[in-house]
Amino acid sequence: MRVTDFSKSGAVKPIAVLPDYRLANLCNIVPALFGPHGTREVPDWMPSDLEGARAVVLLVLDGLGWLQFDAHRACMPTLNSFQGGAITTVAPSTTATALTSLATGLAPAEHGLIGYRIDMGDTVMNVLRWGDESNDLRRRYPPQQVQSCPPFLGASVPVLSKAELAGSGFTQAHLNNVRHHDWRAASSIAVTIAQLINDGETFVYAYYDGIDKIAHERGFGDFYNAELRAADTLVTDILAGLPSEVALLVTADHGQVQVGTNTIRLSPEIMKHVDHQSGEGRFRWLHARRLSASNLLSLCHEAFDEVAWVVSRQEVLDEGWFGPTMSAEIQRRLGDVALIPFADVSFEDPADGGAFQLICRHGSLTEAEMRVPLLCHLGNKINE
Repeated sequence: MRVTDFSKSGAVKPIAVLPDYRLANLCNIVPALFGPHGTREVPDWMPSDLEGARAVVLLVLDGLGWLQFDAHRACMPTLNSFQGGAITTVAPSTTATALTSLATGLAPAEHGLIGYRIDMGDTVMNVLRWGDESNDLRRRYPPQQVQSCPPFLGASVPVLSKAELAGSGFTQAHLNNVRHHDWRAASSIAVTIAQLINDGETFVYAYYDGIDKIAHERGFGDFYNAELRAADTLVTDILAGLPSEVALLVTADHGQVQVGTNTIRLSPEIMKHVDHQSGEGRFRWLHARRLSASNLLSLCHEAFDEVAWVVSRQEVLDEGWFGPTMSAEIQRRLGDVALIPFADVSFEDPADGGAFQLICRHGSLTEAEMRVPLLCHLGNKINE
């Protein structure tokens, strides 16, 4: 994003945090851990404790942004003792895109799952549900064909995630051909990891979604702090079961901002130029009616420059937000105008609803959403 970006009032807009796809980015973690011929190459931006590890457990704490962790270190004393710092996630800063980039080691422009809801040509598909408003789309859009890049550089690794996610379209798309170990209670995660490491596994991937769920449903506050403490207990329990030469590496897919009811509904004047929408509330794609893209962009600049980065598809491509190279097929999934808030607001799409209103949200390019932790500790050294 250009540093000299001004709002219509003349105030300088915040600078967007763009993904660093070349270095300290979520998509580069797995390639560093799975080097050529089984070697591990630890770049300078990764914690140096990894160099001495005979095995690595990679734990994803969904929704734990760096700024949120940094502000709540007292709730997470074990994780606070880890070595490391912040890296960038991908754009958009959303689970479907980020987890796919983490697993495949590829930028969104390469793997193609470029948002929470993506335009498939004849419908807009919710990637996490792998369906639209009325249909399961696994037959029409087979997950392994929509996203065919192998996870973990083709290695068949053990993966721990919630039992409810087993067999879902998104799981098939980003975790194809892994060895699934489903958990129903979070207390099982540490036990299963210890068993796998004791059985000789040199890499284990584990996913925990509690922080993200509570932030969405309850926002920041007492419930959120309690969940951070519970997640830190999980980290402590995992460490307790690891030999001292095994590294626990912790990261996240995105951070959060608290939006609450600050939702913007597009005006009838703007909607006259919109055929449909995709993306999500904090990275909203507007797909223009025929010959309306230019007018739509101008109207959105006029209406939203005070609260959001308003950009065209071409600007997104030119600045490499999703990665340096995007095929024509994937480009067709993008809208014509993107609304990416820097204020704590979201943009409403009536077709993008759920069982409850999300209090905390993510997807944009703010520091709170884009910076995530990359923290490491060697085994149970913490107790020695």
